[in-house]
Amino acid sequence: MGTAIMEIMEKRKSVRTYEQTPIREEARAAVMEYLAQEENLRGPLGGKASVEWITVKGGVAEATGVKLGAYGVIKNPQAYLVGVVQNGETALLEFGYIFHKLILHATGLGLGTCWMGGTFNRKSFSREIELAPGELIPCISPVGYASEKQRLLDSTMRYIAKSNQRKPWNELFQDGGFGHVLTREAAGSLAAPLEMVRLGPSASNKQPWRVVLSEDRKQVHFYYLPTPNYSGNKLGFEMQRIDIGIAACSFELACRELGISGVWTRQDPLLHNPDPHMEYMLSYILR
Repeated sequence: MGTAIMEIMEKRKSVRTYEQTPIREEARAAVMEYLAQEENLRGPLGGKASVEWITVKGGVAEATGVKLGAYGVIKNPQAYLVGVVQNGETALLEFGYIFHKLILHATGLGLGTCWMGGTFNRKSFSREIELAPGELIPCISPVGYASEKQRLLDSTMRYIAKSNQRKPWNELFQDGGFGHVLTREAAGSLAAPLEMVRLGPSASNKQPWRVVLSEDRKQVHFYYLPTPNYSGNKLGFEMQRIDIGIAACSFELACRELGISGVWTRQDPLLHNPDPHMEYMLSYILR
């Protein structure tokens, strides 16, 4: 990627209104090439997902004529990226990581995207894709060029607004264990990757992640704190688990850009957990 990844993360936003300009062939080819590389479809714990590119015209899939329903919130999408994963214990976490990485790649190519989990007609997309038993479509994203009007709205104010809509550090990040707030100063070189986690997208902006930096500064533990009665649950799976994968992806890519290397593992550090609804998800072990 030409542009620095943290810059792309800060720039990424949800685009709901697109120009009617078809996507340039070199941008589509760059996405297809990205999807053809197996390592781009692997999650932090080794799980896989697949993603289909569907070109649309007037809301209809170009190749098959299937009408794809995205409930009126999206105008003039030129294509959809449709993610598919085999359901399983860590499937949504893996999926969030894989799809977020793809969306950042598309953003770097100048394409607009928008995470959609609950506001599209799954039946129409599963007809188009033909799911195997046990497979589900957790999220899709429309793709296209952001409309001129939208671009004017998104000036430097957006970054400030994005920052203000997010939970503060003292709610999200803990030092050595729960009950000790991690400050930016104490986070040292990990402050920027953690800030990317904080600014990342999540379903309804609920930010269900909590992160604990170990005392020896060598392990970063990610926890999941679901929002009670979150509306996503009517789908039969917990949409918010995807957000933990998004957080893991933001963290790792920012670390990589700063030359901080590490490896993901799922080994519960068994910290005293103050909230019975909070669940350990995965850890980044710094090398």
